[in-house]
Amino acid sequence: MPTEAQLQDYLAYLRFPSISADPSRRPDLEACARWLARKLGAMGFEARVCATDGNPAVLARRSSARRGAPTLLIYGHYDVQPVDPLALWRDPPFAPVVRDGFVYARGATDNKGQTLAHLLGTEAWLAAGHSLPVNLIYLVEGDEEIGSPHLGAFLRERAAELACDGILVSDTSMIGPGRPAITTGLRGIACLDLTVQGPATDVHSGVFGGAIANPAVELARLLAALHAPTGEVAVPGFYDAVRPASAEERQGWRDLGTVNADLLRGSGAPALAGEAAYSAIERTWIRPTAEVNGLTAGYQGPGSKTIIPATASAKLSFRLVPDQDPDDIAAKVKHFLCDRASRAVRVSVAYDHGGQPYHANPDTPLARAVRAALAAVFGRAPVLVREGLSIPVVAAFKAVLGRDTLLVGLGLPDCGAHGPNESFPLDHLDRGIELHQEILRRLTA
Repeated sequence: MPTEAQLQDYLAYLRFPSISADPSRRPDLEACARWLARKLGAMGFEARVCATDGNPAVLARRSSARRGAPTLLIYGHYDVQPVDPLALWRDPPFAPVVRDGFVYARGATDNKGQTLAHLLGTEAWLAAGHSLPVNLIYLVEGDEEIGSPHLGAFLRERAAELACDGILVSDTSMIGPGRPAITTGLRGIACLDLTVQGPATDVHSGVFGGAIANPAVELARLLAALHAPTGEVAVPGFYDAVRPASAEERQGWRDLGTVNADLLRGSGAPALAGEAAYSAIERTWIRPTAEVNGLTAGYQGPGSKTIIPATASAKLSFRLVPDQDPDDIAAKVKHFLCDRASRAVRVSVAYDHGGQPYHANPDTPLARAVRAALAAVFGRAPVLVREGLSIPVVAAFKAVLGRDTLLVGLGLPDCGAHGPNESFPLDHLDRGIELHQEILRRLTA
């Protein structure tokens, strides 16, 4: 288990309501960034809070005493997802609770627990009197949960300062308890807002019903059109650029065996669903998707209110795989929706943000050191996997810094990231601290 001091640092970090999607939380994000900078400064790093066009980023560096030592960049994010629906939380989301070996709070896994494990690992390494075998850079941003829209410019402006030999990120998951994994691929993303406008205001459904189109019905029709009955996305050209996985990769994932059951258990859904030609993990790892993230239309209060709503809207996200381009997919989806819209309503589609998919070669010196460290800490070799989530910054690292990112997850599939009652095992915080030191130890050799 982590020490009491390590646990208190973790709980303090979780208390910041650092929700990047909520502009009113800007002071909380800035306070969280300052806390991180102070923590890194106390560890002997040159640490500062750097302004961006969005929320600030924390940048810290400590050099190795070894001449010609390589440079390792560790990236994370301190911003978190919104907490809605609040009523489903067992405890207040920013008042962390330790229960049965888990910490419950928003950001517990994504990404405060995972990032802090590396910081505390560095702190423990230095406290033991060891010198750093590498030049170490920490970059922790505050806009990841809204797509890192400003980090690309930040990287370009500081490319020389951020020059490195490898990048390590812990913002993904293990296969399951005690089953470590290295993620070699991530899906990209394109997020859009769909709005259907009907009458100028809400109108009486008895007076106007049957004579004008109902925006809520038209929205439902458009959303239903996104998928074919067999589960595929029905947007023409959607799959044109999809790079298929190799037969060897697919066989390796089939050998994992229990992952489908883990996914079902972690979701709480009554059954799995999706494209019949692919397993559940393949649907999340190597297949693109179209998802409805939110719906808004008409009266939502108690009782009935017999109206035709003036507007109906939906938030959409499309998870993308190599070699799909988010701008191209957004344009195709917009054309698809507008082309199918009834002339009795006005439809608008706004492109909110996008991120590129990513695939990396795991056979590098850093990757070999991390694979050996994972095997030493968890007692079994890590599995090479892909993940369905998106971390847009890894593609930016490749484009700007010319370096691949190694994704080493410490979370679990059922930790509830992005959902109510998000959690993180204290044992994984402790193992993450140990893992970081084991990586440094192997990089010393």
